[in-house]
Amino acid sequence: MKGSVSVIVSAVILSGCLTLSGVYELTAVDQQGAPVSGNTRIIAEGSGIYTARNALCSAHPGATVVIKSGSTGENLDSESPYRCK
Repeated sequence: MKGSVSVIVSAVILSGCLTLSGVYELTAVDQQGAPVSGNTRIIAEGSGIYTARNALCSAHPGATVVIKSGSTGENLDSESPYRCK
């Protein structure tokens, strides 16, 4: 029973990631909210935000990635802000 619950939870989590749609702007910022130096802005579509977010975090460890809708400019609350490790 315990194994089947974790499979269901995993499926629900993954399905949320896979159904993301739209165009998003990702920006890496420092602790004060200013863009970090270098390439800090990426445009991504749908679930491509995860690849873009990971690329920004690889280039700027410790930064915070802000993800906003490309059409409305509103923050993607379910994924943003994301603190890079």
